[in-house]
Order: sequence, then structure tokens, then C-alpha cells
Amino acid sequence: MSRATSSANPDADRAAEVLRALQELESGSAPGEEYTILKLSEPILSAQPSSKGAGEGEGGAANRRSDVSTASLDSGSGSGSGSGDRGPTPASLEADLAHYRELFAKLRFSYVEQVTKEKFIRAIVGDPPLIVTPHEIAELEAANAHAKAALKARKTEVAGMVDDLERRARDLARRYADVRAGRDLLRELPGRIAELEERVRELRARQHHQQHQQQEDDDDGAPGGGRMSTAMMNMPLGKTRELVEQRRRELGAVERELEVLGAQAPRKRKEMERLGAEVAALENRRANSTAAAREAKRRRDNNAQGGVADELEARGRWYRASEAVLRQVLDLPQA
Repeated sequence: MSRATSSANPDADRAAEVLRALQELESGSAPGEEYTILKLSEPILSAQPSSKGAGEGEGGAANRRSDVSTASLDSGSGSGSGSGDRGPTPASLEADLAHYRELFAKLRFSYVEQVTKEKFIRAIVGDPPLIVTPHEIAELEAANAHAKAALKARKTEVAGMVDDLERRARDLARRYADVRAGRDLLRELPGRIAELEERVRELRARQHHQQHQQQEDDDDGAPGGGRMSTAMMNMPLGKTRELVEQRRRELGAVERELEVLGAQAPRKRKEMERLGAEVAALENRRANSTAAAREAKRRRDNNAQGGVADELEARGRWYRASEAVLRQVLDLPQA
């Protein structure tokens, strides 16, 4: 059974194997060991007490340090004592490097100046005085030029090596960060896989229950819709996506039609208001005509003069004919 399960989930087994290997590597390393920046300040910090003692005997000359170095060492030791011995940061190391480069350039200039003065004084006060010929100066300049060229080539080589080391260090740091992120993801994967499997089982059970209920409804007398819904639930992923896209296109068409109808709604509303006003005017005319017809009928019944009655009756007939014509023109129902 376990062999069948392992063959069914090769990805999960592979993830578990990789996670197990990482855990073995972590357990095999020293406790608290972690890849960090090289703690370059440890030799300097360890040499501080001896240099301090020597400085007290020599007037404090040995304790003379640069401000940047002191600040970086203090920050490194302070961070180490307060936050788990993190050591110097890349920013502090870069600042130290730039400061020491400038400092050594100044020291080299001072050294060359001091040595030149010393040789010049010895050449003057010596017995006999040291006289340098132009030929010796030319030879020294040639040797100096050769040494400078060799030094420049060596500096170029060292600069290339430093650039290569920096590039490799950055790549290694990036890869190490990716490994740590992948390790964290591998630790989370088993739980997430278990949750997804549980969710799949719940969905399958719900689908089975819905199919069973739909089958009962089909047996009761509605087979068409039930079979259609069951077929839609059992469609593969490709056809399901096609159906979803089709429904989205239909929904988009309906939304566009609604937008067109919404744009036409104000015009239709104004037209309806205009027709309502016309109908109200016709209703008023109808009421007036009806009142006049009733008045004419009353006069005809009460008045014995036939000429006046005939005139009012003719006028009433004309009003009724006009009303009928207007109703036919405006498509209004007959009264």
C-alpha cells in the first residue's frame, strides 16, 4: 500500500526527500552556525587589550585608530553582544575598505617623502658625500619604471580577482537565499498538500452527493436538465474553460446591449413624456367635446325648435368624427 502511494505521488516523495536531506545537513552542522559575512573584526578585537596595554606604556600611540574603524568595530561588537553576534555589515566593511585605502595612500606618500629626505640628508652630510651620477639616475628610473609596470600589472590582476570574488560572493548569496526560501517552501508543502487533498476529497464527496440527488430528480420526471447539469459537472478541464469563455462572451454581449439600451433610455423617456402631454391635451378636448355633446342633447330634448337642435346635433356628430379620426391617427384605443 505504501509503495502504491509513493508511486502515486512522486513529487511529494521528491520534496520530502529533499527536505530530509536539508534537515540532515542542518543537523550535521555546528549549533548556531550560519553563513554570514566574514567576521574580520575578530582578530582586531582580540588584539585590542594587548595594544591598549602597550599604548599606556608608550603614551597612547598604539591606540591611535581611525574614526571609521573605531565606529565599525564598536558597531560590530555592539551588534554582536546585543543581537546574536552578527558582526560587521557590508556597508561598514565597504566604508572601512575605502577609509583604509585612503589612509594607506597617505601613508605611502609620507613614507616616500620621509625616505627621500633621509637619503638626501645622508648624501649631504656623509663623509665623503654621496654623489649620484646621471647614469645611475637613468638606471634607477628604468628599474623604477619596470617595477611600476610590474606593480600595475599585479594591481590589475588583483582588481580582476577582487571583482570576480565579489561577483561570485553575490551569486553565492543569492543562491543561498534561494535555497533558504526553497527550504521554507518545502517545509510548508506537506501541510498545504494535505489541505489540498482534503479539499479535493470534500469536493468529490459533494459532487457525488449532488449527482446522486440529481439522479433521484431525474427518476422523478425531469431527465433532460439533470443529465445536462451532470454532464457539465463531469466535463474535462479544457471543455470547462471553453464553456466558461463562451459564457463570458455571452455576458459581455448582454452587457453591451444593456449599455446601448441605457443610452437610449433618456430619449425614450422624453418621447414618452411628450406623448403623455399630447394624450392629456386630447383627453381635455374629449372631455370638452363630451360636455358639449351632452349639453346639445339636453337642449335638443328641452327645446322645441328643430333648427337649433339639428345644428347642435350636427356639431356633435362632427366632434365625434374628429375624435375618432384623431384616435386612429395617434393609435389610441376607442372610447
